[in-house]
Amino acid sequence: MPSGAECPRCLKPRALCVCDEMMPVHNRTAVLILQHPQEQDRALGTARPTSLQLKNAVLRIGLSWPSLAAALGRPADPKQWAVVYLGSAAPAELAPGREVLVLDRKGKPVPDQEAALKEIEGIVLLDGTWSQAKTLWWRNPWVLKARRIVLNPSRPSRYGLIRREPRRDSLSTLEAAGLALARIEGNPEIETALVESFERMLARARSVALDAEGGNDRRTRKARHLRRRRAYVGGRP
Repeated sequence: MPSGAECPRCLKPRALCVCDEMMPVHNRTAVLILQHPQEQDRALGTARPTSLQLKNAVLRIGLSWPSLAAALGRPADPKQWAVVYLGSAAPAELAPGREVLVLDRKGKPVPDQEAALKEIEGIVLLDGTWSQAKTLWWRNPWVLKARRIVLNPSRPSRYGLIRREPRRDSLSTLEAAGLALARIEGNPEIETALVESFERMLARARSVALDAEGGNDRRTRKARHLRRRRAYVGGRP
C-alpha cells in the first residue's frame, strides 16, 4: 500500500482516502467499535471510516473497558445491546435465508427474530484479526450480558483477493455494520451508503496496486495477464 501523507481524518494514505465522498448516515441504532491496539491494517481497515460515516458511532482502541458505559462514554445497559458473536454458530444452517440472526445464551435462535431485532439499542463490533477479536471478547466480560447476533451475508466480503478473510461469512467491520444496521432498522440505504464508500476505497487500492505493478496502461495490463496465463498452463506454477 502507498506511503506518504495521510488524511488527518481517516488516517489513510491520501491515495485511498474517500472522506470527501462519504455520505453521512444517520443511524438510530448506536454502534460501538472496539479495535485491538495491535490491528495494523491501517491502509485497508474500515473501523475508522465506519465510525466517521455513521453519525451514531464510537470507535475505541484498547484491550478492555470495565463496562459498556465506560467504553461508550455514556450510560448504557448491555442487555439492550447486541454483540456480533464470534462463536461457531452456523446461521446458514440455523435459519437459512436470514442475514442477521439473534441467538440466546445457548446459541439457539430466539423465537421471534423481528421483535428481538427491534429491541436492540446498539451493536458492538470487534475489530482486528480473528485472534485479536477473540482477545477483545474475553477481556471484556460485560459483552456476555449483551444479546448475540451472527451474520449470514448473501455474498462474501468485497475485499475479494485484496485481503483474505478467515471464513466465508467474515466481513469487514464496515460491511458488518452496514448489514446489521440495515436489517435492525429495516433501512437498506444504510448498507448501500456504507458499501459505496468501501467500494470506492477498494477501487483506489486496486488502482494503486496496478500502478505499482506497471501502470494502468491497457497494453501493460494485457501483457501481464498473458504472462500469468502462461505461468499456470497445465496447472503447474
